[in-house]
Amino acid sequence: MPDADRPQELPARLLTDPEMIEACQVRDFSRVFRLVKTKAGIYPSMIARCCELTPSRVGEVIAGQRQLQHMDVIERIADGLRIPGHMLGLARRVWETPQALVVTEREVPQAPEPEQRTPASPPGPDVDGILAMATRTCRSATTLEAFRSSIEDYWRRDDQHGGEALRPAIVGQLRYVVGLLKGNRPPSIRNGLYGIAAELARLTGWTYFDARQYNQARVYFTEALQLAKEIDDRQFMANVLACMSLQGTYQDKPADSLALVAAAQDQARSALDTTPRVLSMLSMREAFAHAALGNRDSTHRAVGEAHRHFEQIRTSDPDPSWVTYFDETKLIVDTGIAHGRLGEAATAEALIADASRREDRTNQRGRAFHAFWLARTQLDQGKLDQACHTATQALEPASAVASERVSNHLREFCDQLAPHRREPVALAFEARLRDLLPSVSGSLHP
Repeated sequence: MPDADRPQELPARLLTDPEMIEACQVRDFSRVFRLVKTKAGIYPSMIARCCELTPSRVGEVIAGQRQLQHMDVIERIADGLRIPGHMLGLARRVWETPQALVVTEREVPQAPEPEQRTPASPPGPDVDGILAMATRTCRSATTLEAFRSSIEDYWRRDDQHGGEALRPAIVGQLRYVVGLLKGNRPPSIRNGLYGIAAELARLTGWTYFDARQYNQARVYFTEALQLAKEIDDRQFMANVLACMSLQGTYQDKPADSLALVAAAQDQARSALDTTPRVLSMLSMREAFAHAALGNRDSTHRAVGEAHRHFEQIRTSDPDPSWVTYFDETKLIVDTGIAHGRLGEAATAEALIADASRREDRTNQRGRAFHAFWLARTQLDQGKLDQACHTATQALEPASAVASERVSNHLREFCDQLAPHRREPVALAFEARLRDLLPSVSGSLHP
């Protein structure tokens, strides 16, 4: 980064502040960034630019939603903010040379050292050098971070638009990363590549699941399991098994769903680093399986376990990035869906309505999915006007996302609405459906 874009060095009073010292020692960058902002006047946008991070990532760190643990990122923070290496458990940074020493060196009546190292003529476009640089990039931790950033971007775009259009890019990147595994890599880089490949395979399976192409989804979920097993990432294996369990509920195979989520919980419990958030998510998937089987008591017990684990979550927990979506809003809406699957419509309606008011507006699939569930619970209670109004509101986000799963929930609502089809509110809903989703409406009835 050019010196003009870099903030002034941190004031001594901040670097000697006991709170700053402790935050650096434990690498609590949420506190570090807040202290840098409040006591040095360096705002998140400047922190992001200095440390080569995205502003959204800095915001997530400050909010306690993300942890920074990769060594290359920690080094960028030390260099970008001028935090001495020893404070973060790093080697002495190059720029920590005392200024007086630098001046003394420049006053020596000899050619400056940089000029001594400068070749007589600049090198031309050396192909061997370019290839060597590309090889080093493939081996670097920075490349792993770039892969992870692209995966997070896939997650966001999948929520907003569905995974159908993303799938070719995801599969292409998966095959590229699997190809990198064939070379000789340092263990840390190799393990990182396996983890990235496992998530890309899981994400590919998820896009097929969302398209209700279940056989293809299972192929990629299985590949994700195999890749995660290579590095004994049991938490991630639990995540993949939980996806397969959810698919089982959609395929009307609740016994398979229950067996898969039990296996997921076994994997999670055998891992030393499994967090309460992961256990909470898995308990909710167990609740879905029991509800699909009609096991009321077991469903309620699993829901209770999900809430108990969630109450144990701490901001310092090293949650895997793939489970951070499971926040309080998601816990509440999934609790409502579990009650809805049991036919407990009144309880379900209150919970889903509460969560829907709070959920992220950019998650188009989630908004549509949950609104159709809410409409179904309202219709179960005979609230025809309210159900049609809720379903009409769901049509706009549903039209913005390519998700066969969402379309199927719409069809299920329309089937439930069939006895009331001649009512004015139902006719108005179907007219709006034809306007926004003609492809879906054309497949509903003769």
